[in-house]
Amino acid sequence: MAQIVRFRLDMAAEERVVELRDRLAAEGLRVPHEVPTVTFAAAAQIPAAARVELTEALRGLSLPSLWLPTLGSVSGHDDDLVLSAIVDTELLAVHSAVHDALAGKVRSPFGSYLPGAWLPHVVLAHERPVDAFALLHPVRPVRAAIEGVEIADTRDGSSEPLFA
Repeated sequence: MAQIVRFRLDMAAEERVVELRDRLAAEGLRVPHEVPTVTFAAAAQIPAAARVELTEALRGLSLPSLWLPTLGSVSGHDDDLVLSAIVDTELLAVHSAVHDALAGKVRSPFGSYLPGAWLPHVVLAHERPVDAFALLHPVRPVRAAIEGVEIADTRDGSSEPLFA
């Protein structure tokens, strides 16, 4: 990956996801160390003009809360255990607005984040998904408000807030 549009979770939801990751890490599983987020779009490059347009588009929307109740996996990331969100019309509308704002302005968009292919989720573990599932099941659902939106560069770890 290169640059991603990610939505930050509220502090209580973030802490709950970190708790789940800590339980897995305590059992020796490799977990993400970055802040829990949900990726809405990814591309090789998201230029400044696209960032401005995306910010303007999102300011006109009410950002949805996320309901993350399901342990599972995401196509193409078979070694990951994720906490998947329930997809409703409000969430899909925001996701579509993100992609409408970026359409034709980014270089090499990643297909797995495009409308129709995207599954919103937070990564819990990067290995042994069957073991991770068994350690966490049944999971108490996480309710998350969106606290901010940012562009992150997955190569160098930097991020730029679009708004909070």
